[in-house]
This record gives sequence, structure tokens and C-alpha cells, in this order.
Amino acid sequence: MRTRRWGEGSVGFNVTTSYLWFALTFWVYLETRSVLATGIVGGAYMLLVAVFSILFGTVVDRHRKQHVMLLASLLTLAAFSIAGVLYLVFPEEALLDLGGPMFWIFAGIILFGAVVENLRNIALSTTVTLLVPVERHANANGLVGTVQGLAFIVTSVFSGLSIGLLGMGWTLVIAIVLTGLAAFHLLMLRIPEELPERDASASAVDLRGSIAAIRQAPGLFALIVFSTFNNLIGGVYLALMDPYGLELFEVEMWGIVLGVASTGFIIGGLVVARFGLGANPIRTMLILVAVMGLLGATFTLREWWPLYAAGIWAYMALVPAVEASEQTVIQKIVPFARQGRVFGFAQALESAAAPITAFLIAPVTQFLIIPYMASDAGAATWGWLLGDGSARGIALVFLVSGLVMVGLSLGAFLTRSYRRLSAEYQGSANDTVVTAR
Repeated sequence: MRTRRWGEGSVGFNVTTSYLWFALTFWVYLETRSVLATGIVGGAYMLLVAVFSILFGTVVDRHRKQHVMLLASLLTLAAFSIAGVLYLVFPEEALLDLGGPMFWIFAGIILFGAVVENLRNIALSTTVTLLVPVERHANANGLVGTVQGLAFIVTSVFSGLSIGLLGMGWTLVIAIVLTGLAAFHLLMLRIPEELPERDASASAVDLRGSIAAIRQAPGLFALIVFSTFNNLIGGVYLALMDPYGLELFEVEMWGIVLGVASTGFIIGGLVVARFGLGANPIRTMLILVAVMGLLGATFTLREWWPLYAAGIWAYMALVPAVEASEQTVIQKIVPFARQGRVFGFAQALESAAAPITAFLIAPVTQFLIIPYMASDAGAATWGWLLGDGSARGIALVFLVSGLVMVGLSLGAFLTRSYRRLSAEYQGSANDTVVTAR
């Protein structure tokens, strides 16, 4: 019952932050029709996650987890409230002027409020270690993926409907109210945890402590690097998935399509919760990342909305297992007192990969690839594979990035780090079984 109630709180906070984040992306693209703008907004989000994650991890290790989650909710409430005031004070024309300062201030404040959600996510990952027996970590992480999927469905559908039917102003009002309710709900919850011991030698941003914890487990750094493979293609999705979807659908329908496709999160999370991740989660993760790359290379080969929607669904069904694989390994081989810093470091490194590709891909796609694919030369070269249409440039980017992802993930099987980390995890698992007996 206690774990279920924390899941309810997680859904509430995910809904409030993701709802406005999705709405901002939809609103910016519909009003500007700029792939560059959505790429910069998406890349900036991931860059902020990378910048703050190590600090977030240190905060999680030093404080009770409920207090950390409540802090995250209050910071988000403050950020969204400030954005609401800016929307009232300035006309929409100023807020949508990409060359003016108010667009970046307005978007940046909303992004900061969304980024703070990752403080809660890190705390939630360590809470699994605190509340769940070690042999059930993979299953619990699968349930976390299901919870996130539920939140994604709600936000996808309602963000599209909200922007399409109500506009950005009322969307801000709804986000502020929901965030306040989520903070109140967190006050009603309790989790049994002693006050964490403070490390007097650790700094406020304990990078050294994070690295020290990672170095204690052979191959753990390689696991984090392996996890960045998914974020490399994730940067492409940040920049291009919504523009491509909004070329195929009206904004209200695109939100509904994302919501339906997001049932993949739930199915994937439930599969992990029921069957686990196998004897070697690292192997499972790399295989699934290769499959993700293959999906990314093929789901835009034709401008058919069923192909795109099915590809997104399949991709999302794999995400919970990939995320749970990394979390399960860290929860097993890293001491609880340092897990927040390790999760924060991992999140920082992995998140840094997405803005690199998003910032690179968005302008290249906008100014080079889309015009090239609209030309006779592009149609003659790629038309046999990608067909023709207004979004064929985006399809070419998806194709190439997906194939790169397949090559990177399969190549990781050949590394010594993969073999060392697999042996470390399986040795730790065997020790746990012996101790339990």
C-alpha cells in the first residue's frame, strides 16, 4: 500500500510538469513553424537536466526523500507561477519573438520548473532501494516505468487539447493549480527513513563523491556510457518528433496519438514488473537499445501516420526496460548512502548527449536537409526509400540516426567493460542469493 501511494504522488507531479512542458513545445511550433525553435527548447531542457543533476543527486543523499520531493514540487510551483505572470504582462507576440529576450526568459522559466522534476525522479529511484527487497528491484523499476507511462498519456492528450482548444493562457492556469494540488498531496504522505548521515568532506555539488562511488564498481562508468546511446537518438526525437507529428496531425489529434502510443510505457513497464530483466540487465539494455535504433530508422520511411504511431508505441514500450536495467544495476552494486549522487551523475552524463544532438540536428535539418530533400536532387537520391512529402527531410534524419544507434549498441557487446560489468553484477546477485539463504 505504501509503495502504491508513493506511485500516486509520482503520477501527480509528473502530470503537472510534463503537461506544461508538452504544451510549450506544441505552442511554440504551431505559432512559429520553426524546427529550430523546438530543437533549441528541447535541447535546452536536456542541457539544464545535465547541469543540475549532480547537484540534485547530492541533495537527495543529504535529505529525507519526502522532503526532497516536496522541495521539487514547490520550486516547480514557483516557476510556473512566474511564467503565468509574464504571460499576463507581455503580449503573445513578444513571448513568441525568437529574436527577442522575452521568449527565452518565458521558455527558460517553464523549462526550469520542468527540470526540477528530475530531483524527484532521483529521489524516487533511491526510494526503491529503501522500500523494496533487492531481488524485486527490477520488478519495482518496471512499475515506476508504468507510473511514468500513465503520466505521459495524461499529459500528451491534455496538452494537445489544451493548446488547441484553450490556448496557452488557460494552460498555464491549469498547470499552476495542478502543481499546487500535487504539493499538498505530498504533505499527506509518509515514508520511513532515518535522517541521512552528512559527509563533512563532501561539497554542495559532490562530483568527487559521485566519481568515487562509481569507481568502486568495475565497469559502472561503462554502463552509464552505454545508457547515453539511447539519449543520442533521444536528442533527435526532442528536436524533430513533435514537428513531424504536427505535420501529420492537427495539434489536438497529435496529443491524442501521443497519448495512445504512450500505452507502450504501461505495457513495457508491466512486462518488466512481471518478468524482470533476465540474468544480465546490461545485455538486455543493449539489445533493446539496438531495437530502438532500428525502430527510429524505419518508422518514418513513408509519410503514413499508422507507421509513425506504431513506431512510437513500440519505442515507448522498450523505454521502461532500458531505464530499469540501469537503475537495477546501480541499486544492486552502489551503497544506498551514495545512490543519489551516482544516479545524479548518470543523469547528467546521459542528458548531456541529447542537447548535443538536438542543438546540432535542429539547425542542420531546418536549413540544409529539409531544403535538400525538397529539391530534385534529394528526391532523385532518396525518393525510392523515403517517398516524397513535406517531412521527408526529417525522415532522412531519423533514418541515419537510427542506424548509428544500432551500430553503437551492438559494438558495445565487444568491449571489455561490458564483460567486466556483467561479471560484477552477476557476482553481486549470487552473493545476495547466498546471503538470503
